[in-house]
Amino acid sequence: MNTSFFIKVFNDNGAKPAIIWQDNYIDYLQLLEKINEATNFLRDNQVMRGQVIALNGDFTPNTIAFLFALIFNENIIVPFNSPIKEAEYIKYEIAQVEKEIIVNVENDAYSINDKQVVANHEFYRQLKEINAPGLVLFTSGTSGQPKAAVHNFNKLLEKFSVLRKSMKTVNFLLFDHWGGLNTLFHTLSNGGLVLALKNRRPEAVCEFIEKYQIELLPVSPSFLNLLILSETYKKYNLSSLKLITYGTEPMPINTLKKAKQIFADVKFQQTYGLIELGVLRSKSKDEESLWVKLGGEGYDLRVVDDMLQIKAQSAMIGYLNAPSPFTADGYFKTGDQVEVEGEYYKILGRKSEIINVGGDKVFPQEVENIILELENVLEVTIYGQKHAIMGNIVCAKVILKNPEDPKEFTRRLKTFCKVKCSHLKYL
Repeated sequence: MNTSFFIKVFNDNGAKPAIIWQDNYIDYLQLLEKINEATNFLRDNQVMRGQVIALNGDFTPNTIAFLFALIFNENIIVPFNSPIKEAEYIKYEIAQVEKEIIVNVENDAYSINDKQVVANHEFYRQLKEINAPGLVLFTSGTSGQPKAAVHNFNKLLEKFSVLRKSMKTVNFLLFDHWGGLNTLFHTLSNGGLVLALKNRRPEAVCEFIEKYQIELLPVSPSFLNLLILSETYKKYNLSSLKLITYGTEPMPINTLKKAKQIFADVKFQQTYGLIELGVLRSKSKDEESLWVKLGGEGYDLRVVDDMLQIKAQSAMIGYLNAPSPFTADGYFKTGDQVEVEGEYYKILGRKSEIINVGGDKVFPQEVENIILELENVLEVTIYGQKHAIMGNIVCAKVILKNPEDPKEFTRRLKTFCKVKCSHLKYL
């Protein structure tokens, strides 16, 4: 695929602002100049086509410029949030990083280091043979070593060649996740304005929204919950917001309802994406519902044994360090258990997170949502604990809003759960 449509969009938008970073505006022509500078830098430092390059930065002008320069140079790109954490260097080994480009998030200065590695994975060879740029994204690694998903970058970028509407969107989601990159490419491919955050704490985000009249805020449920608990939203004028999208993790229904009460005039939309497939188009059944319609052009969904499977044109080539998760006919096994109601899906949770109690499946998110309805509960975490007879039992770690006698609260909690969780046989 030819990615030159980005260059056409950038030229067509000329002096129109493309990026706001540290209160400075970068227009589309300036962005093109920075991409040319980055391209020259790659040439001067002998960054060859097909090499595996770690790009450490954030959504700063030069990080964005290097991202495009590396795509046009047909490199295999491994994005990292800068400064990189020591524990993340294992990902360098997994990805066989040959060189790293580091962009300073404070002053946008950049440097390059040769890692003295020669990448030789079969997936990389395939990308070189078809002259395609690559992208390597990592899973969270919460249950072991992170898995490295290798993409033909052209397949992920193809959808952005279709012009769509672009709102004033803050790039809240991170640079090393497809959600953050997806927001960036959508915004720039439609001649929009990338608003780069330096600080992602609630106070800074709310101040940023007010200052730049942000219309679309893509966030995680965890951040939305933190925003509600901190009550930071009360200190700022956030009336410019038109849409809040949420994804990356399960949304507690209690958090969604509270958020909708606070932002009554703002539309809420659930999103669903995976690093192995990209972001699917989505439509919530209603704004206070966790039921969502998923799919769009290039995606085919099916449910097998209550588990969601997806076939996607933008699917990864495979994992660098794990077996293939695809079925024989090309469907990706997401690991998400779902309920289906007509065209809508309800994501119940990962199969790996299910607590098996005497043969009964308990979803932590479902129990957390119930307990959050109990008076004086601020936060709750549900987890399984081994049991000699039942196999596992369900345990709850609860943080209260106000101090309360532990014995009295435990009594209230058990009474509440007996009524609210009666459909869960062993809870």
